[in-house]
Amino acid sequence: MPEINKLKRAVFPGSFDPITNGHLDIIKRSLPLFDEIIVAVLNNPEKQPMFSVEERCSMIKAVLSNIESENCRLLVDSFSGLTVDFARKVKANAILRGIRAISDYEYELTMALMNRKLAPEIETVFLMAAVEYSYVSSRLVKQVFTLGGCIKGLVPELIESKMKEKLSNASFDSLKT
Repeated sequence: MPEINKLKRAVFPGSFDPITNGHLDIIKRSLPLFDEIIVAVLNNPEKQPMFSVEERCSMIKAVLSNIESENCRLLVDSFSGLTVDFARKVKANAILRGIRAISDYEYELTMALMNRKLAPEIETVFLMAAVEYSYVSSRLVKQVFTLGGCIKGLVPELIESKMKEKLSNASFDSLKT
């Protein structure tokens, strides 16, 4: 018989380079679903991120401190390798993913099915992006920003400020990748 008060811990994995208001919307809307959400920053050595893993974790902690939740604890961690291995390590029973479009769904479905094969005890939970964030991605935000476009409303003010700081301290070409 299953435990009645079993902790519902979810891992919300991603590169979060940078975290966007779309990511935060998924987190906020998932608060009633879980007792604990671990925002898991992927350390992918194949990518050239704008921010280091440490910088991303620090910024995410700062923006999450503004989110109030009485029933859900928010944590930030980083990982390398398979998401399901990290989820097992932290004893999560769910992987949380946001879906923006059909293309996201096709990719995420494939990943969810592979994760189920690797770790059948861990469920994948999809939340649809809010309409106002359905086109927002970290990659697109960085591209628009580095080309001088306005990203107001797409990322928290702190993140935009950190992006401006990073742009002023780095070569333009290194941020376009």
